[in-house]
Formats: sequence, structure tokens, C-alpha cells
Amino acid sequence: MGHIASNKNDLLKRVKRIAGQIQAVERALESDLDCAKTLHLVAATRGAINGLMEEIIEDHAREHVANPALSEEERNKGVEELLEAIRRYSK
Repeated sequence: MGHIASNKNDLLKRVKRIAGQIQAVERALESDLDCAKTLHLVAATRGAINGLMEEIIEDHAREHVANPALSEEERNKGVEELLEAIRRYSK
């Protein structure tokens, strides 16, 4: 995934924000925070993870599926990798 290196800092910032959101969920559970507020925290975290996943899927699709310089074999491999990631994510 060398192509991700160009966007690495932005992706790492997103991951750090997600880590902070996960920590907020943990604190909410430890402190018996109102369940509605805890649900809101979990929903926000899921949204952030979905956004990260979307960005990485898009990068992968552009670089490993749609790139016209790829051979048919490389393109097929990129599609299979993408489908496997989507299958795992949707379970």
C-alpha cells in the first residue's frame, strides 16, 4: 500500500481521533454514563471508522483496480483484495 504514504499523515490523524473516541466510550462505560449518551459516542465512533474505511477503499480501488497501467492479473488481484475487505467489514 505504498500509495497510501502520500496520505499517511491525514489517515494517522483520523486513526488518532478514532482512538480518542474509543477511549471516550470506555470512560462512558466505566462511569455508568447515561446509555443514550454512550450510544451517541458509539455511533460517532462507527461513523468515523466508516469514513476511514471509505477513504482506504477508494484509494485501493483507484490504485489497484482502476489504474490503467495494471495488467489484467494485477487488476483481478486488486478486485479480490477489495471484495475480501468489504466482506470482512460487513460481517
